[in-house]
Amino acid sequence: MKLRYPKLLGFIIAIILAYIVFSNPSVSNFISQLGELGYLGTFIAGIFYTFGFTSPFAAGFFIDLNPASIWISGIIGGFGALIGDIFIFKFAKISFKDEFGRLKKEKLIKSIGNKLNSFVLYLIAAILIASPLPDEAGITILVGLTKIKSSIIAIISLVLNTIGILIILSF
Repeated sequence: MKLRYPKLLGFIIAIILAYIVFSNPSVSNFISQLGELGYLGTFIAGIFYTFGFTSPFAAGFFIDLNPASIWISGIIGGFGALIGDIFIFKFAKISFKDEFGRLKKEKLIKSIGNKLNSFVLYLIAAILIASPLPDEAGITILVGLTKIKSSIIAIISLVLNTIGILIILSF
């Protein structure tokens, strides 16, 4: 039996396995110890903020963090998130290009695409990127279903992740 979307299936399985790994208390203890690293820990937590399986830990880190300046911490965390999103973007664009091409031709995707205009796709992607929800989904929407440049994704990622982290830090 030949799978139609083996890379997307593998990606979903990887997320599930990563969730299991990051549910381990020793891994979550490592994440919570990032606060001892100061702004470097904030930057690393920003990277973790972008990945669906690590974002709950990063959000917990930001909630527990009592920074001297939430603005500086938010911006540094936003730059960390930008690094994570660039990795996701490059990986998705290169690795999933063939499957995105096939997926766009599916009746269901065409039907959804016809019902949703570009603005709604960008809005959904923006919400996913700004929130501690998986940036993979938002970046995948942008890479697979729109014709957006990587420089624009970088700006979107930095701004939205910084806003999301600032909101969490303000709790």
